[in-house]
Amino acid sequence: MLAPILAAAILVQASAPAAPASPHAPEVFDVTVSTTKGPFVIEIHRAWSPNGADRFYELANAHYYDDSRFFRTVAGKWVQFGIAGDPAMAKTWRGRTIPDDALVQHNLPGYIGFSNTGPGTRSTQVYINLRDNSAQNDGEAAFAPFGKVVQGMDVVESLYSGYGETSGSGMRAGHQDAMFEGGDAYLDAKFPKLDKLISLKVTAPRRSGAGRP
Repeated sequence: MLAPILAAAILVQASAPAAPASPHAPEVFDVTVSTTKGPFVIEIHRAWSPNGADRFYELANAHYYDDSRFFRTVAGKWVQFGIAGDPAMAKTWRGRTIPDDALVQHNLPGYIGFSNTGPGTRSTQVYINLRDNSAQNDGEAAFAPFGKVVQGMDVVESLYSGYGETSGSGMRAGHQDAMFEGGDAYLDAKFPKLDKLISLKVTAPRRSGAGRP
């Protein structure tokens, strides 16, 4: 009796469908970002950075970025965001890193990539280049851009930059624990002039820009 039962179990296991692969981002899609200074649009290209595009798509659909702050804006250099306003959500995602991608696009003005502390450390924080930072960032695969601001770059450039590095600093400076622990409440109390990221939503690519290199 045991042999037929085992044979049937093996047959059922062998015929069971494999677990579906994790869904990935569309090849090209837009993200509309609403801020206290107005909206801007980022066009994402998965071919530029597959892991980066997939993670950004995942976080956008999880509403991770909604109601957060542009905590690091250095005029003429970059804008950084990506620590959730809710401390519980921020801590949950903080250690969920993704593999690096080979550099395809340069860190030119308007291009967006993931911030990091070294190889294999990209998670949620992203930066938008306000100048040509290719000489500084192109040497590391972790800084591979995955998209570009295609509408509203003037909005990005107008985000409040009066605090410079003091309101959050970068990941490599090692001074971000207070933001993860206190979220929006901490930043609003200490740095009330920071602009807010109200919402970040995935939208279909604009017909005029879809597929543009």
